[in-house]
Amino acid sequence: MSSSATPPPAAPEGQGTSTRPYLIRALHDWCTDNGFTPYLAVYVDAGVQVPAEYVKNNEIVLNASFEATSGLQLGNETISFKARFGGVAREIVVPVDHVIAIYARENGQGMAFPAPVGTPPAGMQSVAEASGPAASGAGRAAGLRLAKPPADVSAPPPPDEEPEPPAPSGGRPSLKRVK
Repeated sequence: MSSSATPPPAAPEGQGTSTRPYLIRALHDWCTDNGFTPYLAVYVDAGVQVPAEYVKNNEIVLNASFEATSGLQLGNETISFKARFGGVAREIVVPVDHVIAIYARENGQGMAFPAPVGTPPAGMQSVAEASGPAASGAGRAAGLRLAKPPADVSAPPPPDEEPEPPAPSGGRPSLKRVK
């Protein structure tokens, strides 16, 4: 980071500044140094400047490599760059607290972050909030929409199903892939 960077905003006493921008820069450097493509998963609302037609479920994934961007700035408050979408250059501005993950495209290694404060709870989607008319499409309802609630993974199996027998002891242990 250059010495001309804006100083971080004052944080509540004893807490320091957010680690998020530092971790994003570190993981971006790690991806670049290892020949990986850094991808940013971003929560999109009115404070994020991205092409609305590429936003799905209030999220967008951006290629943040030096090859795909121009003028990339990984600041303490915002990440900004120019990128081409469908052959058209666009200005991208993302508040750092809206980055919900940074990872390498090639192997998925990276880090996830909590969604910004004020984000609708998991399982809810705000269609009209940030996607605008270009992304909402005809026939899509504006406002909030509930998704199916997640299954309770701690619930016992239904009484009519037999639990799996224990694996035979001895021999080599094995892993079972659960989908």
